[in-house]
Amino acid sequence: MNYIENLGVKARASTSEIANASALQKNDALLEIAHILRHNSASIKSANEIDLKAAAARGMSEVMQDRLRLDDKRIEGMAAACEKLCALSDPVGQIMGGEVRPNGMKITRVRVPMGVIGIIYESRPNVTVDAAALCIKSGNAVILRGGKEAINSNMCLVKLMRQAVRVAGFPEDIVQLVEDTDHGIALEMMQANGFIDVLIPRGGARLIQTVVKNATVPVIETGTGNCHVYVDASADIDMAVNIVDNGKTQRPSVCNAVESCLVHRDAAEAFLPRLKQQLDKHNVEIRGCEITKMILGMDIALATEGDYATEFLDYIISIKVVDSLGEAIEHINRYSTGHSECIVTESLFSAEQFQKRVDSAAVYVNCSTRFTDGDEFGLGAEIGISTQKLHARGPMGLTALTTEKWLINGNGQIRE
Repeated sequence: MNYIENLGVKARASTSEIANASALQKNDALLEIAHILRHNSASIKSANEIDLKAAAARGMSEVMQDRLRLDDKRIEGMAAACEKLCALSDPVGQIMGGEVRPNGMKITRVRVPMGVIGIIYESRPNVTVDAAALCIKSGNAVILRGGKEAINSNMCLVKLMRQAVRVAGFPEDIVQLVEDTDHGIALEMMQANGFIDVLIPRGGARLIQTVVKNATVPVIETGTGNCHVYVDASADIDMAVNIVDNGKTQRPSVCNAVESCLVHRDAAEAFLPRLKQQLDKHNVEIRGCEITKMILGMDIALATEGDYATEFLDYIISIKVVDSLGEAIEHINRYSTGHSECIVTESLFSAEQFQKRVDSAAVYVNCSTRFTDGDEFGLGAEIGISTQKLHARGPMGLTALTTEKWLINGNGQIRE
């Protein structure tokens, strides 16, 4: 039995208790996690500091170090997310539909946990708590495999969560961490059929594609975020500047950050200088088309096809001037990763056409793409943003971590 199979056996043995627990029992576990995180913030930050120092020594960028960092505000955010989940209805046991067949059989569909969920993610240790809390509330055991950059932070967080669930009366093994960060162990996890019921990758394009290509365990694909804002001819310029600026600079290292801006030719001369003035405050590098260069100056880098297809996760943005709404939609559907797109417009027709024709999980009118988030959508925390179309799409909360069971009740019916 290999390393992952050993974790899987322990997780499988614990699933019955968490799957059949009441909402109150699961909420008790979440409240214990929130409590223990708050009262151990110093040890969490100490462990995180070890990871941050190692990251700096390896030359990790400041933007990526920000993804890794845990401070008092983020620790409080993780604790608060657990408490918010307590206020949400428990999806387990919800009746999804049913009918009585002509032969008298009663058929009912109910929501049930998936079983053992595996999460493979990168250098954001807050995902460790968010994922575990969501799995607990939805009645699942979880095996967490974070990136080596956050191993000390993750070990500390999982140790605390295991203590908390034990206090709440559950087996510790409903939450487990893969402490061996070797890539070979990750491959074992991707192929742990019979031990892991579903695998969810959360991170950059390379990680996600590695999991999709190598996994034999069923995968829910979460997506990278090459997100766009299109500034229509009728757009309110102040609104457009604020939305693009917020999407690009509020937190550039996350998947719902804006990576590309399209602007209608009729709005370009008024909009682009205003946008550049705002982005310059954050030292954002602009890579633009020929018309963008003509308007903003030839010192602007010329955007390549690769730039329009890139999720920068940094203070870089690509810009293109387009002739029509249709051209903007065509560009987005070509280069987008299917995550989040926005139109800024005063035209109801343009807004409706954009939301109808853009094929992404979240499509906005006149608001920032930064809202594509489980908490902002009222889901509590999230396990990730799904950009696929099977099972779940968009922010994945509690319901996305359950499946359905058919319950059939009869009184002796047989099939002829």
